[in-house]
Amino acid sequence: MKITILTLFPEMFEALNHSILSRAQKNKLLEIEVVNIRDFSLDNNKRCDDYSYGGGAGMIMTPQPLFDAIKSVKTSNAHTVYMSPKGKVLSQQKVEDLAKLNEMIIVCGHYEGIDQRIIDLCIDEEISIGDYVLTGGELPAMVLVDSVARYIPNVLGNEETTNDESFSAGLLEYPQWTRPAEFEGLRVPQVLLDGNHKEVDRWRLEKSVEITKKNRPDLYKKYIRKQQKLEKKK
Repeated sequence: MKITILTLFPEMFEALNHSILSRAQKNKLLEIEVVNIRDFSLDNNKRCDDYSYGGGAGMIMTPQPLFDAIKSVKTSNAHTVYMSPKGKVLSQQKVEDLAKLNEMIIVCGHYEGIDQRIIDLCIDEEISIGDYVLTGGELPAMVLVDSVARYIPNVLGNEETTNDESFSAGLLEYPQWTRPAEFEGLRVPQVLLDGNHKEVDRWRLEKSVEITKKNRPDLYKKYIRKQQKLEKKK
């Protein structure tokens, strides 16, 4: 998969060159290209923002540099995403759907956002990472890249790793422990030490349900409705 990121601050994306994402790129499972929007500005000072028509606080990214930047990397197969608090909130299903793409372009806004004409002309989808506002789209873009990359085949090396994670089955993930079996007076639950995998699976499901009910009652209600529908089909 190739991901192209358009940004005014390319240096922020150095974080994508470490850990799992670094290995994925070295193994040619993932290609990440970061493009500086300022390189396409026709302004003598490489300016890429201006005041908003109609007034209002803050500056708006001007259309010309961004349009030309998108045009320079856009292919017929590329899906173009704009990171925006006005977009649909990123979900596990959306992450898995995007991971099936061959090419994705991510546009990072800044200041008060981008000119609406860019959205009308170039953007296929607007995505938000939550109901809050950040200073720019760079951090959300990194969240999107990291979450999507994990579902590209062989990036994690083990498909079961993603199957048991939070949200994958509609529940939050169960708690986990490692060695030693006792630390600061706290012991690992005995069921995890007994070697009965069927009982471990049952216990983990119970814990996932408990945690989801406590921390995300919205997900818990969806899970219960889904289980009720499955029971009716039996």
